[in-house]
Amino acid sequence: MLSVFRSFIRSKFGALFAILFLGVIAGAFILGDVTSGKFGSGSMLGGGGTAAKAKGQTLSQTELQDRVQRVFENARRSNPGLQIGDFFAQGGGSQVYDQLVASLTLRAFADDQGVHISKRLVDAQIAQIPAFQDAAGNFSNDNFRALLVRERLTEQALRDDISREILQRQLLAPVGLGVKLTDSMVLPYASLLLEARQGTVAAIPAIAFLDEKNPTDAQLADYYKKNASRFTIPEQRRIRYAVVDAERFAQAAQPTEAEISASYNQNKASYAAKQSRSVEQLVLPTQAGAKAIADQVKGGKSLAAAAQSAGLAVSSLADQSREALTVTAGKAVADSVFAGKQGDLIGPVRGPLGWLLLRVTATKETPARTLDAVRGEIVTALRAQKEKQLLSDFTGKIEDAIANGDSFQEVVKDNGLKLETSPPLLATGKQVKDQTYAAPADIQPLLAPVFAMSADDDAQLIPITADKRYALAAPGEIITAAPPPLAEVKQLVLAQYKLNAGNLKAKALAEQIQAKVAKGAKLADAIAQAGVKLPAPQMLGGRRADIMRGEQRPPAEVAILFAMAANTVKTLPIGQDRGYFVVQLNKIERGDAKNQPELLNQVRTQLAEVVGQEYGQQFERAVEKELGVTRNAKAVEQVRSALAATNSGEQ
Repeated sequence: MLSVFRSFIRSKFGALFAILFLGVIAGAFILGDVTSGKFGSGSMLGGGGTAAKAKGQTLSQTELQDRVQRVFENARRSNPGLQIGDFFAQGGGSQVYDQLVASLTLRAFADDQGVHISKRLVDAQIAQIPAFQDAAGNFSNDNFRALLVRERLTEQALRDDISREILQRQLLAPVGLGVKLTDSMVLPYASLLLEARQGTVAAIPAIAFLDEKNPTDAQLADYYKKNASRFTIPEQRRIRYAVVDAERFAQAAQPTEAEISASYNQNKASYAAKQSRSVEQLVLPTQAGAKAIADQVKGGKSLAAAAQSAGLAVSSLADQSREALTVTAGKAVADSVFAGKQGDLIGPVRGPLGWLLLRVTATKETPARTLDAVRGEIVTALRAQKEKQLLSDFTGKIEDAIANGDSFQEVVKDNGLKLETSPPLLATGKQVKDQTYAAPADIQPLLAPVFAMSADDDAQLIPITADKRYALAAPGEIITAAPPPLAEVKQLVLAQYKLNAGNLKAKALAEQIQAKVAKGAKLADAIAQAGVKLPAPQMLGGRRADIMRGEQRPPAEVAILFAMAANTVKTLPIGQDRGYFVVQLNKIERGDAKNQPELLNQVRTQLAEVVGQEYGQQFERAVEKELGVTRNAKAVEQVRSALAATNSGEQ
């Protein structure tokens, strides 16, 4: 259901429903490994216990752990600072587990009902995956095998995953079809989008309570220990790489005189003298009608004017060669046009669609080009072609060496490449100790692939500029995520310590003000009587549809207005220990979408998708109950503990 909401939220009105249905979602992780470029359940290491059972089907703890790791790595590509603990806290591990159990359940149900996925259907799905296609869009067995090796997958593991995906689609898609929602069901939700609210918001900033007195070293050290995760530096990596550029083949790619002559002779027709004609064309159904129009043109009318008087219109054909005109209009028409001069009226001539009248509007003569005249463009084309082929052969040789077990250093040395190593970098390409550092152009494309690799993975050949420049790259030193020594960040920790202390005081004052306002005091008066200089309260609000239009999200202090009961007051943290808001809801103006059919239909469509997905989930749960599927209640926690120990040193 969450995946449907996520796609819904990206629609025109979907963002508004985020508040209605979901509140605040901290993170979203989708299992779509195949379509996102990650395939299969990964290498099966065996053992590790059972995460779930469904009749003859079993989900191993190892398979669950491997899949969660892969989904986490996928999520970290778009959010490099994501830590494994955050991933689990946001529900990522549970979502992966639920989806794997659902897949397991449906597979067991299909086997029980005699439903099977054919090898031919799986083959067709594999052929459609872009990662397995060549430049022409055709399935490439070489690309297929290379990617399986790079991802450390067996072909059977990939096929099993695709079979499960097809099975889920076939079993669940029909369940959610044909959902029809009445106006009475849709109207309340559509009307909520038109609801307007207004409130008063007062900020209680933490900086208003900063203590000039510094804490003791022991207090600061204790605070740092308890809040180490807030100061943790994300994982850093040195990138080892060796660049392969097409320029290294510039001399070898220089075409010979024989190759230049051969290319000229092979394409001699394109260098020969050419004639072309531009014409106006009018097609008529009868010869008599065509003659009548021709007589008007001969009497002084233009072809366009004569055609217009008959309720017709001419079309124009520019720079037509004899061959092109023969294909579209026939040999007789082409011969007649090329026999005429500029301004001549041709026809009536019988064409494939009727009788044609044509007027030659322009003629063009292109003289033949000699070898000397086109030598430069032939040399450029041949050099580029040979460079590309030589580069392809060379990179293929490197990939073969890596696949055969040669080390990074051996491949670099054997092929005369220059090994380079970057400084320690974050996944964003920034340096921790040099904020002005900008990763060179050659390193930028390597960041995501190298940060997705394990320390013991084989080096990968990564394109920097397709068909021009590549880099053989692998992780060098990996510095796990960890807080730096307190001495290095003492001033930052001291500032945060004071801000945290101020935030606690801001929270206490905000709760006092909330209590006063709840008893009838005016928010402005309570702020004025606080004994601390605070910003004046602000009036905020608006219509739900306006403040959450498109992809934008309202500030938290505005969004909370739409989650409050009438005439209530709440406190809300500003975030990052910066203080608290006191929010009072003053007015609610109910919306009514009864006379807005377009809005009703849009909401109906979106809700039908959500309800259809819910039907699918209910079907899954019913099947799970029917088959007596058993779940290991500790499965997700065991995976969290295992991955916390291997990802960035988290505990």
